Amino acid sequence: MPDYVFAFPGLGVPDIDAARTFYRDVLGLTVTDEDMGQLSIDLPGGGWVLLYPKPDHTPATYTALNLEVADIDAAVDELTARGVQFVRYPGFHHDDRGIVRGIAAGQGPDIAWCTDPAGTIIAVLQNAD
Repeated sequence: MPDYVFAFPGLGVPDIDAARTFYRDVLGLTVTDEDMGQLSIDLPGGGWVLLYPKPDHTPATYTALNLEVADIDAAVDELTARGVQFVRYPGFHHDDRGIVRGIAAGQGPDIAWCTDPAGTIIAVLQNAD
């Protein structure tokens, strides 16, 4: 087995400037410009993700990034005020904010989904205590 020393995820985006603005100014994450037009995004709790320019990007049809919060109602309200539109998926009961309430039903976290400018699906979620 190889002796892996580090791992990190990478996501392609068609517009690196739009990605920088969204992740830094809308989501409030720390974004650093890297070589070759790439961005590094520091993730809460450690780790990071690399965003790289990919003009022919096709977004994944699954959640690619999960952001856990302590208070999903406050987080969704703040992100909505910043222009984020939450996605409602068939088969889930969403409340007025677009949150699926899993904790009270004993079926996972409370969760709301949005997308970045490239269409990458992001989950904002609150786990049970």
